[in-house]
Amino acid sequence: LHIAILASIVFLTIYWIIRDRYRVRNLSGKHIFITGCDTGLGNSLAKWLDKKGFCVIAACATEKGSQELRSCSSLSLKTVNLNLADSNSIARAVVFVTEQTAGKGLFGLVSNAEGTAPVGPTDWLRIEDFHSVLDVSLLGLIEVTLKLLPLLKKAEGRVVNLINAKGLMAFVGSGYSLSKWGMEAFSDTLRIEMQHFGVKVSIVEHGFFKAEEVNSHIIEKYLFKLWNRLTPEIRDSYGEKYLVE
Repeated sequence: LHIAILASIVFLTIYWIIRDRYRVRNLSGKHIFITGCDTGLGNSLAKWLDKKGFCVIAACATEKGSQELRSCSSLSLKTVNLNLADSNSIARAVVFVTEQTAGKGLFGLVSNAEGTAPVGPTDWLRIEDFHSVLDVSLLGLIEVTLKLLPLLKKAEGRVVNLINAKGLMAFVGSGYSLSKWGMEAFSDTLRIEMQHFGVKVSIVEHGFFKAEEVNSHIIEKYLFKLWNRLTPEIRDSYGEKYLVE
């Protein structure tokens, strides 16, 4: 018994020593750029990293989101407006990040975005319904990553892509699941390619957050909107009972 206890203590000691070697030290001056910081996970993460001492650059989609985040954070946290569906907006944000890092490079990029998407059977949807989410939650995030790679390589930083695990379950037609699977594939490829430059690429698959829970009334509103624009032929093929049930 004494030998088992001693072995456990030795094991735990070695574990803590190894784990502590991977802790990030000297946080001051390390810049982290986070997208999707108006609410939810991105907002909470920006506040937490700011308290830890990182130089946080938080991208918000609205000026209101930026103001609210700055009001409860330290002066070192900076915000920038970002529309992930607009290449010009992305370019302006990249310039801002470049200026803020002042030649040091970017220590971390955290990509987080939840584009709104109509939810319903696939043949109820139009191509613009897919664009409404893919342009933000997939192509927009990829464009941000591509334009910030030079800064990440300079600092031998890391890319962390936050992916809602519910999007990895293809249970309904929409671009939502496509965007999440797309970010998984993009991340896996980028991880292999960036090893040579010392840049780490990680995926964090998270679950539901209270602030992000989808209201059933919103889903119902989407369904009726889609139903009302269907052609008579498609409506007849499903029948009125399909919508009610």
